Amino acid sequence: MDGIILINKEKNYTSHDVVAIAKKALNQKIGHTGTLDPEATGVLPLLVGRATKIAKYLVNHDKVYQAVLKLGIKTDSADGTGNILEEQIIKMPKQEQIEEVFSSMIGKQNQIPPMYSAIKVKGKKLYEYARQGKSIEVAPREIEIYDLILDNLNPNENEITFTVNCSKGTYIRTLCEQIAEKLGTIGYMKELKRLQVGDFKIQDSITIEELKEKKEKISCITIEEFFSNKEKIQLAHKQLEQFLNGVKLTYRLKEDTYRIYDENGKFIGLGVVKDNTLKRDVI
Repeated sequence: MDGIILINKEKNYTSHDVVAIAKKALNQKIGHTGTLDPEATGVLPLLVGRATKIAKYLVNHDKVYQAVLKLGIKTDSADGTGNILEEQIIKMPKQEQIEEVFSSMIGKQNQIPPMYSAIKVKGKKLYEYARQGKSIEVAPREIEIYDLILDNLNPNENEITFTVNCSKGTYIRTLCEQIAEKLGTIGYMKELKRLQVGDFKIQDSITIEELKEKKEKISCITIEEFFSNKEKIQLAHKQLEQFLNGVKLTYRLKEDTYRIYDENGKFIGLGVVKDNTLKRDVI
């Protein structure tokens, strides 16, 4: 099996746990394209077999999340796993006020990643510094919020449920704290579900139990299917032999990734055209 399997990750599983389960179930090399925290749920694309080589094409995908923001409480991790730093008695904001704040946050902006994150500074992950009680200066990163939609208000629990469509690198925990601040209070991310990664949607994913039970019967998105929007190049026998051996072939085509086929129309893998030459990429 070579391709992409979409897992609907449950709570209390790390992304590494899911990879280990898939390796055992499928007995193949497995990779993933971006972690989900143990408490987060939702879409986790797994790369199986040769598809582990296409990870570089997936890391910059936009994402869609649904989150629950709890107002009136601040934690050191910005989510429900951390220690409470502060509590406030609040008056629940009205829908109009929340939607106005959401509108103000659409667009490109700089965001400082939370201390409880896996970003490395001086060779150590930020959460390692945080657990030692150290605060490290972190450079802001440019992110983009494409859309923020209010899904539900729960005044009894001081909770706001919203859906966000955002760029790679956006921390929803930080976004929750920013929303709370703009509403004149404090808050933390109580729940997080990833609904979509690029074109991969939660409704097309399977559970961990289904992965364990179905094993080889599981359907996957093949490399050929994933790159169906890329143009084809069909190589004659001698050209293909050279291509597979790493020889660069002269091809005056636009610089891009191409699907490579043999003279009988069989899919071989991916090639890249650059500087008027075609070279092998994913085989």
